[in-house]
Amino acid sequence: MAARGHVQDPNDRRLRPIYDYLDNGNNKMAIQQADKLLKKHKDLHCAKVLKAIGLQRTGKQDEAFTLAQEVATLEPTDDNSLQALTILYREMHRPELVTKLYEAAVKKVPLSEEYHSHLFMAYARVGEYKKMQQAGMALYKIVPKNPYYFWSVMSLVMQAISAQDEKLAQTMFLPLAERMVEKMVKEEKIEAEAEVQLYFMILERLGKCVEALEVIRGPLGEKLTSELQSRENKCMMLYKRLQRWPECNALAHKLLLKNPDDWQFYPAYFDSLFHLVDQSWSPPEEGEHCSEGSVHHTVVEVVRFVEERIKGEDNKESRSLRGPYLARLELMHRLRERGCPEESLLGEPLELMVQFFNKFGDKPCCITDLKIYLHLLSPEQHVQFINHLSEAVPLGNQEEEGFAFPEDTKALQRHLCVCQLSRALGLHHSLDVDGKLHLITELKAHYHHGLKFGKNALKTELQFSDMYCLMAAHVYIDLWTETGDEDMMWQCLGLLQEGLSHSPSNAQFKLLLLLLYCRLGAFEPVVDLYSSLDAKHVQHDTIGFLLTRYAESLGQFAAASQSCNFSLRFFHSNQKDTSEYIIQAYKYGAFEKIPEFIALRNRLNQSLHFAQVRTERMLLDLFLEADIVLSLEESVKAMSLSAEEDDIPWDSMRDNRDLTVFTCWDPKDRQLTDEHRRQSLEEESMWLRIRSLTLRLLASLAALAHMPSQQNSEISNENGVGDKTSILSSLLSQLNQALQTAAQMAEKHIQYPFLGPPSTRLVLALSSGSCQCQAAALQLSVHLHELEMAGLDGSSELQTQICNGFKSIVVQLQEILNKCKGDLLEMKEGKLKTQPSLLENLVFFVETVCIVLWMASYCAKILRPLKTSLQKKKKKKKDANTALPVVMCGFQELTGNLQDLLTQAMEHIKGQETAMTSLKLSTLTLEGYTQEEVSFTKAATDKVQYSYLRSLQEVGDLLKKRTETIKNLKI
Repeated sequence: MAARGHVQDPNDRRLRPIYDYLDNGNNKMAIQQADKLLKKHKDLHCAKVLKAIGLQRTGKQDEAFTLAQEVATLEPTDDNSLQALTILYREMHRPELVTKLYEAAVKKVPLSEEYHSHLFMAYARVGEYKKMQQAGMALYKIVPKNPYYFWSVMSLVMQAISAQDEKLAQTMFLPLAERMVEKMVKEEKIEAEAEVQLYFMILERLGKCVEALEVIRGPLGEKLTSELQSRENKCMMLYKRLQRWPECNALAHKLLLKNPDDWQFYPAYFDSLFHLVDQSWSPPEEGEHCSEGSVHHTVVEVVRFVEERIKGEDNKESRSLRGPYLARLELMHRLRERGCPEESLLGEPLELMVQFFNKFGDKPCCITDLKIYLHLLSPEQHVQFINHLSEAVPLGNQEEEGFAFPEDTKALQRHLCVCQLSRALGLHHSLDVDGKLHLITELKAHYHHGLKFGKNALKTELQFSDMYCLMAAHVYIDLWTETGDEDMMWQCLGLLQEGLSHSPSNAQFKLLLLLLYCRLGAFEPVVDLYSSLDAKHVQHDTIGFLLTRYAESLGQFAAASQSCNFSLRFFHSNQKDTSEYIIQAYKYGAFEKIPEFIALRNRLNQSLHFAQVRTERMLLDLFLEADIVLSLEESVKAMSLSAEEDDIPWDSMRDNRDLTVFTCWDPKDRQLTDEHRRQSLEEESMWLRIRSLTLRLLASLAALAHMPSQQNSEISNENGVGDKTSILSSLLSQLNQALQTAAQMAEKHIQYPFLGPPSTRLVLALSSGSCQCQAAALQLSVHLHELEMAGLDGSSELQTQICNGFKSIVVQLQEILNKCKGDLLEMKEGKLKTQPSLLENLVFFVETVCIVLWMASYCAKILRPLKTSLQKKKKKKKDANTALPVVMCGFQELTGNLQDLLTQAMEHIKGQETAMTSLKLSTLTLEGYTQEEVSFTKAATDKVQYSYLRSLQEVGDLLKKRTETIKNLKI
């Protein structure tokens, strides 16, 4: 509402109270105030629009839209009305209506700079690039200002970027944009840096690198001042594209002389060297080597240059720079990769790394710097390397625990770096069980000792010794995965909970706790953990999968619904937000950012996670809300779900998951590989396809149930029933094909690293038999429709087939239920054991029951009129002893069996709840624990127990509802 006061309107004073009410969220009072004002001033358009805003915000969208259109058809030109309508249309997510508004305003007031610029921005919101180009030029003709001219040029570039035909972009849009800028260059009208940036962008997209280089190195390039070394970076990029390696090398050399710590120029320096070596390039006998100065074209020269930078650092009294030392290791890595004998000129990698550690070991970045060069060491050198580093760590005298501890934070950081490097070299993994337990004791002792350095730290600050705690948790996880001893995992949970109590803002503790609770099937504590991470913007896409993967599958339906809504809110607001970013970029001349914003929008729209959350949310709503096929139909209609349309962009789908979000020091052979990523994406896509097809099949079933009962095939085809069944059959065929492919995938038994991607629900869904049972139930709907078409007479074979289908489904459901039986949480010999897969199987059972009941409800809808007509025939014939048709007997048997199955399931859940409630976790044996560790571990076990009870309660409540549904399935 803020943009309302800059045009002095005589009605401003009258409208102000309504604005205030709307700004304060008091929408009802705003409506009342607007009504009062409209009684006195019927022609006060703005009051009508403000009333419409109030109605929109109180959920009366239709009334609001009608009122707004009344004003819009009058084509207002007062600023208040236009601004208010813009706000209203934005809240309605109808930005296209704003364009019509300002098109009319511009026609009435053709010389208004303000209305023309508003029209341009309205086009920007809907991505009408051609109209933006025209609006920009119209604006420039009225007010000849450079920004308006370049708005038009940028709109041409956007037409090129968004063009389906690349040839059209290269032959029409970009050349026209280039000519428009050249005109301004010739007339010497280029004023701002943004204009030069745009010229560079156009030349770059046209592949005119030589011309772009001339622009950057010429007088226009002097305007590029906002970013440090902007000209040099652009020149470097162009030299690479033009493969001018001498210039690239000389420029990198020159820039590194100025700042030897600027890492971005070292890779360019080394890349250019090896290209020159491969080309056997030699400098001219006379004059400069190239336009950028002298070139280092031999390995010896480059080695000397790097060593000189290091000598310069060694002789400095001030703080040393890391760049040259890292450059030496990088050069060694590249020389070894190429098999160059000159590698020996640099020295021994072990000595170089020890030297690096001596200089920078007290910095947290030391581990990440050295980790990528550990492969330069031979396996025999690993222990020797760690011993050398340990000697450089100043530790105090041994204390009671038998360990010597660092006496300040710098020594602590050095010791921590040695521990991290030991793990990265695989020395932790090679220990036996006792060795690992001793290591955990040592790491925990260092963690507790290090807490004294952070006694006065704020809650938002991390403790200096947090990484010891995290590493100990990783060793516990190693023991759990290797030995299967769940006691290790409970101790790990307790340790992480303790860590979080001292460091409430530590994201790594929260992420690992979140993962462990999910692996245990306990979703309840996860919601608060994820919420406390305070994920921002794009993180909802990159790490949101950690939450949404487990939400519904662990039976926490309310939390699942909330989690999906949370993610979807971000994805839906992305469309609107990106438009605003683009508008700001135009306003401030940040033209190079506009394609980036478009790319971000596309990346999010094509996100795998977005498609998954959208699909799962709709399925969840159907499972929770729709009891019979008629309510399924209503839900499908409310979701605007279409069986015919597949809105998932399968060909352009993006996997935006951040699979490296967990801090990990594992050696390379235990890390996540590209093959793991590919397999995970394949699995996720296949599971999404199965779920998406299931959803569309349910929409198809709802559409079929909506059709009036017809036994005349001609009439039915006129009503489109034939189309509906062909869609259903086609989707079933696709689902069966997908299930076959999925079964082949499941046979591979792919294992991911513990901190890698979570496994999908695919394998468990197939092994439980739920997917196959759901497909069989949906297949039965096709046969039921055939029965409806054929009638009871002469369809005995079909009836028998349907009855056999009913029996098969009951058998399959019983098998799924059998796989849910067992103790979810039990105590054996003072130790807790969990079986989270039982909970996931139970959820699959509930989902399958819902789908079977919708099929049964559709069956009842078909059989009721058939039974009625049968009874009429009986009355006419006065034959009371005619046997019921086979299909009706089969249906009655089905409903009876379903009732028994649900009773069994309810009894199982009650039994689990009773057993779990009676578990006395206080009797849990925790030997060798301190009192504090006992309290944190007990708190973690309590959380798991309460979460299981909550899941069982929600699953039980849903089954109770479905038990009521069965009672209504009488024919």
